[in-house]
Amino acid sequence: MTQLHAVGLEVNPAEETIFVGPLGIRFLLTGENSSGSVATFEMTVPPTEGLPAPPHSHNGYEETAYGLSGVLTVTVEGKIFEIGPGQAACVPRGAVHSFRNNTTDDAKVLCIITPAAIGPEYFREIAAVLKAAAGGPPDRAKMVEIMHRHGLKPAIPPA
Repeated sequence: MTQLHAVGLEVNPAEETIFVGPLGIRFLLTGENSSGSVATFEMTVPPTEGLPAPPHSHNGYEETAYGLSGVLTVTVEGKIFEIGPGQAACVPRGAVHSFRNNTTDDAKVLCIITPAAIGPEYFREIAAVLKAAAGGPPDRAKMVEIMHRHGLKPAIPPA
């Protein structure tokens, strides 16, 4: 462990859980901790919940989801995949995708972003917009602006 600290490395540098609506996001590594090569986070998706963002794509990075517990349904370019414990799916750059938990149990996945083009700030900003909506519909224009600024392209046209 001392050698890691000697070269500026840390194990699980961020213990913060960011709640994006009902989803829990906990970063294990960010671009700052990996010289920009990878970001990893655990995502817990409660039963019958999905991403609060619309289906989207990103050209700047691949996103791999590895199942830890439960089953997460991933839709990529219209094809549906179910990711359970020990299974993985890689969303290639530019592919339109979304995630949803269609079961009655929590689903937890490890998400791996290569290179580390997105980090906790994106999720904090989206969480703030959802919180400001106080249970009502979020400000769609603000959600789209945040997505674009962080390299995500919504698959639906802005309202």
